[in-house]
Amino acid sequence: MYQLAAPATAEIEIKKSRFIGLLYPLTTRAEARAILAGLRAQHPNAVHFCWVLMCDGDSGLDDDGEPSGTAARPMYNVLVHKDVFNVLAVVVRYWGGMKLGAGGLTRAYGQAISEAIKNAELLPVEAMCERRFVLQFADESSLRRYCEQQDVSVIDAQYGDAVTLLLKIKCSQVDAFTRAAFDLLRGALEDRSDPA
Repeated sequence: MYQLAAPATAEIEIKKSRFIGLLYPLTTRAEARAILAGLRAQHPNAVHFCWVLMCDGDSGLDDDGEPSGTAARPMYNVLVHKDVFNVLAVVVRYWGGMKLGAGGLTRAYGQAISEAIKNAELLPVEAMCERRFVLQFADESSLRRYCEQQDVSVIDAQYGDAVTLLLKIKCSQVDAFTRAAFDLLRGALEDRSDPA
């Protein structure tokens, strides 16, 4: 799986219609809405703003008035084929005066996103894991500092007889992180993660 290092764009022209393919790295629908609003303001004479959003737990697509299945679906297919995630793909269309037909539209929208991906820098996405650790109150700040240094997120903290921290960590980093954290806290750390 890959994600964008930065936004990317490409433009194609088919039978006098302009198709501007745009890719944006993002992780929420709110970011996507803001980008779409900005594009509509930037391109007031465009006739269609077809889009596909693919990110964790919040995906969607919109043909924006084009015949159903001729715009967003081919864009989506390109993203799936290229294994790109955490992305908003938008094609801004300027009408050229000639009808393209369903097949022509499908090819145009898919090609606009394919061309934009060719201009994009793709970064591999590392699989993330959640780990649950139990530790003493006195050790919490030390472990939190170590998490910051290692780019590990604390996503939940529970307090009882001890502190239980739920961490989000790259799966490839789990073993080394756990060993180092165990050493840092002089063995006063218990891994209570669910078995994978």
